[in-house]
Amino acid sequence: MGPLLAALPDAFGTVPYAGFRFPGSAAVRRRPDLAEGANCQLFSYAVLRHFGRAVPPLRSDDLWSDTRHTTGVARPQVLDLLLFGADRDPYGAHVGVWAGGGTVLHLCAEVGRPALWTLADFAGRPRYRVLIGAKRVR
Repeated sequence: MGPLLAALPDAFGTVPYAGFRFPGSAAVRRRPDLAEGANCQLFSYAVLRHFGRAVPPLRSDDLWSDTRHTTGVARPQVLDLLLFGADRDPYGAHVGVWAGGGTVLHLCAEVGRPALWTLADFAGRPRYRVLIGAKRVR
C-alpha cells in the first residue's frame, strides 16, 4: 500500500469505515482509539498523531478555516492533509493524508477500509471531484 502505510502499525490498514465516529463525537469520547472504526478525519488525524503531528478534533470546515494549528499549502508534502468535495465548500469535505508519489491515504465508505488513491481517482468520483486544498500541521 505504499511507504506511508508500511510505516504504520498493521492495525491502521484494517480500520473499518464508521461514519458516526468523527472527531468530537460521543462514540469517540467513549472510546478514542480506532478499534471500532473511524471516519476520514478521525483516521487522518490518527495517522498524523502516529508521526508526532497533533491536530485538534476539527471538523473539515473548521480544519479548512484554521490558521492556529494548520496552514494552507499550494504543494502538498508527505503528511499534509488534503480536503476533497463535490464543490469548493469545505463543510463535510473528505479528508485524507498526502502519502507522496501522487497518492492520498484515506478512509471512505466506498472502500470500507484505508486506501491509497491518486488525485485522478478522486477526480473521477462526483462526491470527491474537487480538490479543495491542502493543509499542513504547524
